[in-house]
This record gives sequence, structure tokens and C-alpha cells, in this order.
Amino acid sequence: MAKLSPEVLGTESIGKLLVKQAIPASIGILVMSLNVLVDSVFVGNWIGTTAIAAINVVLPVSFFIGALGMAVGIGGSSIVSRALGAKDQEKALYTFGNQIGLTLLICTLMVALGLGFVDTFIPAFGGKGAIYEPAKVYYQIVLYGVPFLGLAMMGNTVIRAEGKPKVAMVAMIIPSVTNLLSDYLFIYVFDWGMHGAAWATTLGYLLCFLYILYHFLTGSSLKPSLNHFRFKIDLLKEMGSLGFVTLSRQATTSINYLILNTLLFTLGGEALIAVYAIIGRTLMFALFPVFGVTQGFLPIAGYNYGAQLFDRVKESIVKAIGFAAVLATLVFVLLFLFPTQIAELFLSNRPDLSAEELAINTAVLEKVGTAMRWVFGATPIIALQLIGAAYFQAIGKVKPALWLTLLRQGILFIPTLYLMAALNGEQGVWQSFFIADVLATMITAYFLVKEVRKTLMSS
Repeated sequence: MAKLSPEVLGTESIGKLLVKQAIPASIGILVMSLNVLVDSVFVGNWIGTTAIAAINVVLPVSFFIGALGMAVGIGGSSIVSRALGAKDQEKALYTFGNQIGLTLLICTLMVALGLGFVDTFIPAFGGKGAIYEPAKVYYQIVLYGVPFLGLAMMGNTVIRAEGKPKVAMVAMIIPSVTNLLSDYLFIYVFDWGMHGAAWATTLGYLLCFLYILYHFLTGSSLKPSLNHFRFKIDLLKEMGSLGFVTLSRQATTSINYLILNTLLFTLGGEALIAVYAIIGRTLMFALFPVFGVTQGFLPIAGYNYGAQLFDRVKESIVKAIGFAAVLATLVFVLLFLFPTQIAELFLSNRPDLSAEELAINTAVLEKVGTAMRWVFGATPIIALQLIGAAYFQAIGKVKPALWLTLLRQGILFIPTLYLMAALNGEQGVWQSFFIADVLATMITAYFLVKEVRKTLMSS
């Protein structure tokens, strides 16, 4: 099948474009999610539990630097999409050149800082006692590959902005497959231990970067000259403000995990934290098609907005919400009917389990059904909130994009969480997810309709 070109985003039917954009994005997200799970299984079985703990200490570092690359990518790609839609190739080239330069600068500084303070950072992140040495080994090796990760995350969003979702999908799959194959070779066959796990991850970052570099050298319409790498303050400001939306979302998610873990441990100990861990991992897998539609929607809306094809922008909003809502409803039905069976997939049934572990498993199975139904209760309508917030990001309106993105995860959720926990204890924690989702969706719908009437229907 022929590759999509930027111009196709303004001519082909919106339904077909959404399918072509969303399916590869969904597959890429799914493969990356599976990679995290299977990689942990390999490391745990072949190196040990301490190795998993060591990797968990380091992962926030690589994820944060990767998020920086993604933030620069998403912020710049919104500008690129609109510039391509407006036939302003020069602005698109300057934006891309500035994206590359900014990502290199940020990643280089982060690596230098990380290596310079390695003995301070690792204990600060929880790498103490027996975890310290394997964490240090993994940390130092992976840090060398982090600039490739940052550039790859940035480049991947630009590829989507160009209208080439299949290329972006392959780029997301490469590090996952490379990591899993390299884990087997480096850890199981060569017996390199933590060194093997670290080099497997770093090799995945490198190959992903090389694939994306090859695409931009041979198959991309964006080929910046040296002049385009000269920083432009206006572009950097717009890029940074749009990218800040992505960084804020990542930061809020981390804060939520910290608050919830602390609160749940107070209310019910390890069993409640285990329930939340299962729900979090389920969320990672269950909503991948909805997130895929959201990712696919961004370049379509951005391009057509830049081209002032407002009827197509309106159609893309309606169809993206419709597609995502259908997928979300199917997920909701599955989770509502089979929460306990899903939870059992995460629990060990070995005959040598201790009495304490068996008690925790029993408590988890007793509590997970109600918890999962409340947490995913608003899933059928959540598409409106995700697409609505993404729309403002796609058209370059930073403040509403940031506010609506943080609305569900922070502004509404955190105070609702504390209020409901005080009123209804453990059940209140799970109910707060549902309440925050419903309120955030209603507010997003109001502002989305208002913006569409103001911008798309009056033009």
C-alpha cells in the first residue's frame, strides 16, 4: 500500500485517514506495552527479583528524558502539521531543524548531569542496599543510549505529522522487538546479567533512532539545510508551550501514582496497592486503541486546520470521538463482565506460596471487581475528553490544551480523591476515578463545542 503524503491529509476521506493513522498508532502502543511486561518477566526469571527492582529505579530517568523528546516532538509537530497544511514548507523545515537542535541540546545536558551525579541520583531514586550496584550498572549503560531515545521519540511524532503512520508504527515496534531478542541473547545465552539487560535496552534505542534517521534521509519531505537548525525564538516558545502540555501530563501521572500508593497503603496495605497495580497495567493495555485514535487524530486535525479546511476539521472531531467511543465501550463491557478473571492473570498460583502471599491474593480477588468497575465506569464517554483536549493541542492553542489535559488527571481528580476517601474510605478512592472522568468530560464537551462554534462555524 502506498505511503501517506502530507497532502493526502487534506484530500482523502476522514474515515479512511483515521483508520490509516489509528491502527498503526494502536499497534505501536500495544507492542510497547507488551515490551514492558515481557521484559520484566525475562529479567526476573533470568537475573532475579533484585534486577527488576534495579530497573524500576532507573526507568523513571529514561522515561523522563524520552518524555522530553516527545514533548519537543509533539509541540513541534503541531506547528509542522499546520505549516504543511498552509503550504508553508519553509516554516515546517525551520520547525523540524529547531526540534532536532533542541532535543540534542536537552538530551546532552541531561546525560552529562546524570553521569556526573550518578552516586547521588541512584540512592535518591530508591537504589539502596542490594539494589544499588545492579541499578548503577544499568543506569550508566542505558544513559548512553538516552539521546537516541529522545531523538527517536521526537522524530516519531514528526513522521505522524507528515502523514506516514506506518513508518511511525515500525519505529515504535523496533526497540521493543530488539530489546526482547537481545534480552534472550545477552542475558540467557551470553550470561551478561545486568550488563546484558542494559545493552539490550540501549541497542533498541539505537536501532530505532537509525531507522528514523534513514526515513528522514530517504523518504521524508522534510530535509532541513544547515540554516534551518538556527534557533528561532518564536518557534522555540511555541514549541515549548505546546510540548509543556505533554510534560505536564507525565508529571501529573507520576504525582497521582505517589498519592494513590500512599493513600491505599494507609487504607488497606499491600493488597490495595496490588489492586491498583493490576488496574494500572490493565489500563495500559485496555485503552491502547482509544489512545491510538487520539494519536491518529492529531495530524489530521492540525493539517486541515492549517489548510483552513474547517469542514474536514469538524468531521475529524466527530468521527474520531465516534470511533474512539465505540472502542472504549467494547473495552468497558469486557472489563465490567470479567474483572476477576483479568486480575487472575497477574497473580501467581504456585503451590509454594506463603500464607501471607495467599492472603494478599485472596484479598485482591475480593476487591478488584468493584474497584475495576468504578475506575473504568466512565470509559464509554472518555473518548470525548481525550479527543477534545487533543484538538486544542492540534490547532496550537496551548492554554486550553494544557488546562483540559490536567483537568481529569489533576485539577478534578486529586481533590475528588481526598474528599471521597474521607467520606467513603476505600470505595471512595475508586469512586473518585468515575466522578473525575464524568466531570472532566462534561467540562471538555462544553469548551470543545464553544470553540468549534467560534472558530470552525464562523469562518
